Amino acid sequence: MVVMRREVGDVLRERRLDQGRTLRQVSSDASVSLGYLSEVERGEKEASSEMLATICRALHLPMSEMLTDVAMRVAVAEAEEAMRVPDSLAELPAGTVRRREPAPVG
Repeated sequence: MVVMRREVGDVLRERRLDQGRTLRQVSSDASVSLGYLSEVERGEKEASSEMLATICRALHLPMSEMLTDVAMRVAVAEAEEAMRVPDSLAELPAGTVRRREPAPVG
């Protein structure tokens, strides 16, 4: 299952690292605590839209670009999840009807 806050955190962390900046630098520029920014990046905290806007500004990252990156990641994860074959009957979604295949003749 896709967890949005993890995808958001991954995008923010990747952008920060691409810029060669530390958590301390970005947290200072965004006026948020280092611990809070770290939790957001790890997907442990779900930041409000206002907080995401503040962090994006500190990263010089348009919020629309961050959201587009997140949407693309979610789409890929959903497609991969839909294509995955369950390892057992227990993993099948509730309500799934399982048909028996006839035994091969011969």
